[in-house]
Amino acid sequence: MSTSSSSLFKTNGAKGRSLYKLYASFILVCILSILFYRLTHIPLEHYSLTFAWISLFASELWFSFYWILTQSVRWNPIYHQTFKERLLQRHGNELPMVDVFICTADPVAEPPSLVMSTVLSMMAYDYPKEKLSVYLSDDAGSELTFYALCEACKFAKHWIPFCNKFDVEPRSPNAFFFKAYHFSSSNLSISKEWSQMKDMYEAMINRIDFVVTQGKVPQELKQHQGFSKWTSNMTSRNHDTIIQILIDGNDEKSMDVEGNLLPRVIYIAREKRPQHHHNFKAGSMNVLLRVSSQISNGPIILNVDCDMYSNNSQSIKDALCFFFDEEKGHETGFVQYPQNYDNITKNDLYDNSLKVINKAEHPGLDSWEGTLYIGTGCFHRREALQGRKYSKGYIEDWKRGVDRKSVDSASVLEEKVKHLASCTYEFNTLWGKEIGLRYGCAVEDILTGLAMHYNGWKSKFLDPERKAFLGVGPTTLEQTLIQFKRWSEGNFQILLSKNSPLLFGYQKIKFGACMGYSIYGLWAVNSFPTLTYLLIPPLLLLNGISLFPKVSSPWFIPFVLVFIAKHAYSLIESLYSGNSFKGWWNAQRMWVMRRITSFLYALIDNILKLFGASKLAFTITAKVSDEDSSKRYDQEVMDFGSASLMFMIIGTVALINGFCFFGVVLRMILTEGYVDGALLIQVVLCGLIVAINVPIYEGLFLRKDKGRMPYSVTFVSLGISMLVCMLSMHGLSIA
Repeated sequence: MSTSSSSLFKTNGAKGRSLYKLYASFILVCILSILFYRLTHIPLEHYSLTFAWISLFASELWFSFYWILTQSVRWNPIYHQTFKERLLQRHGNELPMVDVFICTADPVAEPPSLVMSTVLSMMAYDYPKEKLSVYLSDDAGSELTFYALCEACKFAKHWIPFCNKFDVEPRSPNAFFFKAYHFSSSNLSISKEWSQMKDMYEAMINRIDFVVTQGKVPQELKQHQGFSKWTSNMTSRNHDTIIQILIDGNDEKSMDVEGNLLPRVIYIAREKRPQHHHNFKAGSMNVLLRVSSQISNGPIILNVDCDMYSNNSQSIKDALCFFFDEEKGHETGFVQYPQNYDNITKNDLYDNSLKVINKAEHPGLDSWEGTLYIGTGCFHRREALQGRKYSKGYIEDWKRGVDRKSVDSASVLEEKVKHLASCTYEFNTLWGKEIGLRYGCAVEDILTGLAMHYNGWKSKFLDPERKAFLGVGPTTLEQTLIQFKRWSEGNFQILLSKNSPLLFGYQKIKFGACMGYSIYGLWAVNSFPTLTYLLIPPLLLLNGISLFPKVSSPWFIPFVLVFIAKHAYSLIESLYSGNSFKGWWNAQRMWVMRRITSFLYALIDNILKLFGASKLAFTITAKVSDEDSSKRYDQEVMDFGSASLMFMIIGTVALINGFCFFGVVLRMILTEGYVDGALLIQVVLCGLIVAINVPIYEGLFLRKDKGRMPYSVTFVSLGISMLVCMLSMHGLSIA
């Protein structure tokens, strides 16, 4: 794809698409052959075999449909390149105000010291500081977080000039000082200033951690008048609105040590009452929208998770290239950066990086102008986020915003906007329905992005060479499974709603975008077909019953071709996305685990919701873990460690396949010719499942550390799997 010489960004199509389309067409022919074989060779000699055959046919039919959906994002992915120099040449003196929203909800799961490193990275963006405002929403209403923010503002007076002087990257002090990054200045690491700044940062972190350990802020440290807002009877679920403007205006307190303006910094703890639903992160974001509209009112909003620090100080300018583009900028509603983590192990043990999704699927959705809003690392047009529908005649006022010279005093402004954060403000309004982030969904971000697309706005996905944002990924198996449970549950909930892209979206957005959204909306439904394929073939293999064509049959060929071609392409795609071979293997294991646990739970929860038997809940992913758990993660040893029902499912499925495979191997040894050509596919399939579950067997039987499977999980999994195998041998025996 080409672009004009005046454009602020360039779009390139992916290479090798003709070859891929030929490959996809070949796979489709093979898939249709497999379905035809299943339909025309249904065995009728025994009801159990007929049921097993039809179950596999239904699963293959589903997998075929789902594979077709995935082609929507692989057919023509696109990639963007921005031209910041052109942006600055044309608009350098009139760049818009940008409001940054950071949300935190629990000072235990999300340590204030970690959050402050994110805050400081946002304050230090290479962007005019008078046009930058940073808002921290603290849903816990914790004075510990407020104290940490006060400390961060003091440190920022030194940190920001330091970043500007040495062109620091990344501008998160924690990442810069303690993680393996190359510094911009070759002599920076040995400079006196570097050592002084590091000492100053460590001293700040020690003060914050000390207060957090104490669980309260000592009276002598409550130097800011804002601490008077906290009372002894306040709790995280029951407190008044607290709004504190820590940096604003043009006085000496708003300057760094070199006399330059600092960005605005505002602390917000919205009112909470036990009797009023607070709508989780979406409610917090909507409060930020309202309050910021009166304090700074920037036309561009960036929202990030509290652990997702800025890794690229140029990200704002990159995003503005899309909004300011003369040809297409007026239709851009939001620009999404990928969600990346800085704690991914060498071979990505839990497949948390989602590299294939970031490198292949999001660019594919971008080609349909339907990139997902994933809740962090996203630049929004304020008007689009607040619910305005796109119209060709709309002209954005980029110069709007509240001038810092004309604002009321901080104390007056705090009281003036306080009512906007009350828990009753939204009653009988369209907030959460048509205005702001949408409520009633576990993935409010996806739903909100979809609503913006339905309103006519388009989106862009940008994945620059230097990652824009880096955060902390889950470090235990249970954490990542719970995270995917929430994601799949919310996406399926959207698919069943009046906003369903698959059922109703084609009237509002491109059909390819509808298909792309549905890939994630149907994650949950993949659970039952996957369980069918993981259980029925090995159990019938144990009884010597074939469910696939013989090696000598021509119908054997499409099964083999689909298996080899699909996994070969999966490997190539994974390697291209930056994974290692072992990383790809780990990803295969994780997708199997997610389907039989996270997705299964999500499907069941959604069914229960339809009958009013389940309520929406939001689980915060912990950003810290204990020392033993962290050590296992660094060594790429899977961490089970809790008696979770999810682990019982994983252990049971792994043991059933293990019993079936080794049972067949034993029979092969004892009975000559036991496995003929008709059972070959089942033997290979079962053997691969066993191979991919090796860490599960180790966790069940071999490991002695705290991260092994609890004995209760081992005994239950062992008992259920043995019972299932014995029942299958009794019930499936055919004379």
